[in-house]
Amino acid sequence: MARYMPDGWTLPEVNDLNRPFFTTGKLMLQHCVACDTVQHPPEDICRSCQSDNLDYVESKGTGEVYSYVLPHHPPNELLNTRIPYNIVLVQLDDHPHVRLVGNLVDTEPDDVKIGIRVNATWEEIADPNGGPAILLPQWVQAK
Repeated sequence: MARYMPDGWTLPEVNDLNRPFFTTGKLMLQHCVACDTVQHPPEDICRSCQSDNLDYVESKGTGEVYSYVLPHHPPNELLNTRIPYNIVLVQLDDHPHVRLVGNLVDTEPDDVKIGIRVNATWEEIADPNGGPAILLPQWVQAK
């Protein structure tokens, strides 16, 4: 898939907590073994019970657009050729309290609506520092 945001746009810093999310090509969410809470973004401790006994579970990667924004004024000159672009907040089906930010990559800005059914997809972006590729979660309309 072609990159949705322009080349040179800031990439997430991959670290030990978010590596499963950004490198596996799966929606891996942090899970508290002690209280069974699923949380995102990952933290050092569970936000519900403060346990540090955490692992990861795979989400099915389906959901619906909970909210969105269509910026028309670029906050950075790299976005001059991309506006308007969409930023969606997706509520996951299997973990409805978890909402993830991304772009709806196959939809014209005027067609983005709350409630659109979506599936996760991944943009593969070479790590500029020479590490493993970043697999950036994005969204496509469900068929």
